[in-house]
Amino acid sequence: MVARIDLDLAHAYGPNPQQDSDYALLPLKMSFQAGGAYALLGPSGCGKTTMLNIISGLVKPSQGQVLFNGEDVTDKTPQQRNIAQVFQFPVIYDTMTVADNLAFPLRNRHMPEAQIRERVGQIAEMLELNGQLNQRAAGLSADAKQKISLGRGLVRPDVAAILFDEPLTVIDPHLKWQLRRKLKQVHQELKHTLIYVTHDQVEALTFAQEVVVMTRGRAVQVGNAEALFERPAHSFVGHFIGSPGMNFLPAMAQDALLHIGGHTLSLSPTQALALAHTQDLKLGVRPEYISVHAQAAEGCLPAQVLRWQDLGTSGLLTAQCGSEVLRVRLSPDHAAPAVGQTVYLQVLGAHSCFYEREELVA
Repeated sequence: MVARIDLDLAHAYGPNPQQDSDYALLPLKMSFQAGGAYALLGPSGCGKTTMLNIISGLVKPSQGQVLFNGEDVTDKTPQQRNIAQVFQFPVIYDTMTVADNLAFPLRNRHMPEAQIRERVGQIAEMLELNGQLNQRAAGLSADAKQKISLGRGLVRPDVAAILFDEPLTVIDPHLKWQLRRKLKQVHQELKHTLIYVTHDQVEALTFAQEVVVMTRGRAVQVGNAEALFERPAHSFVGHFIGSPGMNFLPAMAQDALLHIGGHTLSLSPTQALALAHTQDLKLGVRPEYISVHAQAAEGCLPAQVLRWQDLGTSGLLTAQCGSEVLRVRLSPDHAAPAVGQTVYLQVLGAHSCFYEREELVA
C-alpha cells in the first residue's frame, strides 16, 4: 500500500544535544502525501540523507516518531516498513544477468515466475534495459549498472515508498537529463511515493512535484519550482535556487522609504506597512528582475560595472553597488556596458522580497 509519511521528530548523533549545532536534524514536522514525488535538496551536511535514512528505518530518530499511513513505524525495520531504497552507488549482483538482478527482489517474495517475467519486462522497458536483459551485469558500464539499481528499487509493485539517495552521482552528465526525465515518467506510471535526495537544484526541480530545501539541519521551505524561485521563504533558498542566486542588499525601512547604502528609495504603501518596525532587514531581488538604465531614475541605485559576460541565451552583468556586488541577467541583445561605467539598477518592483533575520516578511 502506497504510504503517506508523516514526520514529527529531531535527531542528534551524539547524546544530550544542547544547541542547534548538536543536531543533524532540528525539530521538524513534515508530511509526504501518498503517491507524491518529493526531493530533499541542500548542500552536503544539511541533514537530507539523515532524514531519508530515518524514513527508511536505517536510522532511528533520537526523539519523535515516523508514521506511515497513520501507523507509528519508528521502531520498525526497513523490511517491516516495506520500502525500497536506491543508493548513490550501484547495489547489484555482477555475476547475475540484468533480468535476474531485476527479478531478485520479486523471487525473494515468492512471486509466480510468470508475473516476475511480466514485471521485469515492464521495468526494463521503462529504463530502456530490454536489449540487455540476458547480459551479465559485470560487463556493463557504470551508467547501465545504476539503471539496474534503479530498476531493482522500482520493480516491486507493493512497496510503501521508494527512496533515492543521490542515485545519479555516477552517471555521465549527458545521460543525467535522460534518466531524470525517465524517473519522472516512471513516477507518473507507477504512482509510488518517491523521495529523492540531491544537492543538484536542476535534478530536484526536474524530478519533484514538491522540493524540501534544507540547510544546517533545518527544512526551510517546501514548495514547487515557481514558489522557490518567486518567493523564497528564507534567504538561503533565494541564494541556493537560481543560477546565479538572489542578490541581497542590507536595508532599513523608515516612513515609507527604504535606505540602502546611503541611497533612498520609495516604498509602496503595502511594502511600507509590511516593513514597519523591522530590523536586520535585507532586500532580495533575482538577477532576472533587475533592469538597467543609463540615466538615474526613480527606484534605481547607481552601480559601477565590473564585468559583462555573454552567455549566449542571455548576458550577465556584474556591478558594484556600494559595498555589495550585484548580478543582473539581461537579454543577449542588450548593449554590452563598458567596464567601469556607471549604470542605474532598478531593484524595487513586483518581484522584490524583503527578509528580516533571514525570513521572508514581504
